Formats: sequence, structure tokens, C-alpha cells
Amino acid sequence: MNLEALIKKQELTVNIDLLTELLAGLQKDHGEIPWSEGGKTDPWDHIESAMGLCIGGYINEARRAYEWLADIQLEDGSWYASYLGGKPLDKTRETNLSSYIAVGLYHYYLITKDIDFLEKMWGTMSAAIDFTVRLQAPTGEIYWAISPKMKVDQMALLTGSSSIYMSLKCALAIAKILKKQKPAWKDAKEKLGHALRNGLHLFNITKSRYSMDWFYPVLSGAVTGDAARKRIDQHWKKFAVEGMGIRCVSDRPWVTIAETSELVLALAGMGNTELAEIVFGWISERTFEDGSYWCGFTFPDMVIWPEDKITWTNGVVIMAADALYKLSPASDLFSHEFWEKSELA
Repeated sequence: MNLEALIKKQELTVNIDLLTELLAGLQKDHGEIPWSEGGKTDPWDHIESAMGLCIGGYINEARRAYEWLADIQLEDGSWYASYLGGKPLDKTRETNLSSYIAVGLYHYYLITKDIDFLEKMWGTMSAAIDFTVRLQAPTGEIYWAISPKMKVDQMALLTGSSSIYMSLKCALAIAKILKKQKPAWKDAKEKLGHALRNGLHLFNITKSRYSMDWFYPVLSGAVTGDAARKRIDQHWKKFAVEGMGIRCVSDRPWVTIAETSELVLALAGMGNTELAEIVFGWISERTFEDGSYWCGFTFPDMVIWPEDKITWTNGVVIMAADALYKLSPASDLFSHEFWEKSELA
């Protein structure tokens, strides 16, 4: 894949080569991608980094990232919430972390068209989706996790369930490519979508101060059209810091690059690319001297925190750039129009 090293539009500059080199440099030989040098690894952010690698042309490295997940998958289809030094750090088995492999694999396929790899990873992905679907409540929401003591935590998180909705869409797309019938997954997706659109009372409201609860229903494509526009407008002032980025939490003066980039994905996905480019421009200079992106910063004092170079933060910056500037065949992965056309095909 031939990519321009620098993307320039509206005076924005993103060094994609540098960001993917950072991700590849921190990846371990067996495929694991930790948060940072010596840091922990969680499956969801590991996949986000793998997606960044794939956009940047590091196809073999992305494959190794998914193969590592297959190697350490638990018998019930899940993964532990985090690992450190090759050993489990948090033995919680979270549904949204486990199901996200479907998004990564479909993203990989859109770029590579490698159907053989989908076949190879089918058993891993299928087990992960089945684990997640087993934890769906009768009213459609997905329970958060199984605790280290193997008890189901029946709290449902809006962000997590939205992420699972995206995972189910991708899992069904892969099933369609491989000509496999999964009616239970389709039913789970429809029930979950209904809950995300019409049953917000089903989800834990204490997380509503997090910006992800604001835009993830839109990012996942569970909420589209006028409802998506209204949702973004409704809480814009609560989370957006004009000229700076998106707060991680509404009541804290901390802007994070990852949340800002994910909002860019959501805005581009719903078709508002003009606003998406403006928001992306807010973080264009929030970089270290080498061009890699900060994790976050406080305002108005502009203190960088934390100071680590975070893999998944840079991974999602790459994904946001892809959505805006069409760097790869997977650039429309979060596009609502893309999924509408896919479902009609």
C-alpha cells in the first residue's frame, strides 16, 4: 500500500508513517501491543492499535496482533480485561473488550481482502461473539462483564453496549462473506439496537459524565439520521472545548486526544465531515517533538498528562485521518451510509 507520509489539508499535518512506526516499535514479538513501553495491554485498545497498523501498511504486524488474541483466548470465548508482562492483570471478562475483535478483523479484511485469514480467525471471533451474546439481557442491553469470581455483573454500560453493537455488525458482515448463517447474532443486534435507541434507562447513568456515553451510540451506528444530529447537538457544550478538543469527563478540565479523534470518526460517520475536520484541526499540534500525539492535556494551564506515548491514542488518530482523507479501503468503516448500503446489498 502506498501512503503519503504527510497528509495536508486545511493546514493540518499528520505523519502517518511516524505514528505507525511507533506502534510497530512497541509491538512485542508474539504480537501483543501494550499501551506504552512497559505498560499493560487490554484487548480493545490492542485492536485499536492493530487497526492503525493496518491502515499504515503494517499488514503482517496487524495479523500477528490478531493471532496473539487467538493464542490467549479463554475457553468461554472471552479475554481478561488486561495483561502485564504476559500474565493476567485484571481477570474481569468484559463483553465489549471480547467482542471488539470482530471490528478489527472486518477492518483488516476491508484493507487486505484476505478471506483465508477470516476463515482462520472465524472460530476465535465466533466464540468471542457467542460469549458476549450470552450476556444479553431480555430487554436488549448487554451486561458489562463476568467478575474474577465468575459472577455476572448485570450492570449495562451505554458506551460498552454501543461498541458491542458495532462488533455485532462487523461479525455479521464477516459471516456473510464466509456464507455462514448466524440468526442469533442478528437477533441480538436488533434487540441491542432497540435498547440503545429507545431504552437509555436500561444503562448505568453514572457514566453519562463521560464523553464516550455521548457519542458512542452515534459512532457505532446505533443512532443515525436526525436522532444522531440531535444527540451531538444536545451535549456539544457539555463536552466540546472549542479550539482544544473533547473532554474525557464533563466536570474535569482534561481534553483527551483519543476521545477527540473518536468524535471525529462519529461526525464523519454521520456525514458531517466539515465539522469533523474542524475538530481534528483542534488537536493537530498536540504532539511531542517527534510528531506522536499526547494522550491528553489539562486546560487552561496546558499540562500534558499523562506524559507516556500511548499506542491506542496514536492508533485512533490514524483511524480519524483515514476517515477524513480516505487513506485505505477501510476508511468508511464507521460511515452510516456504508452500512446502509451493505445491509441492502
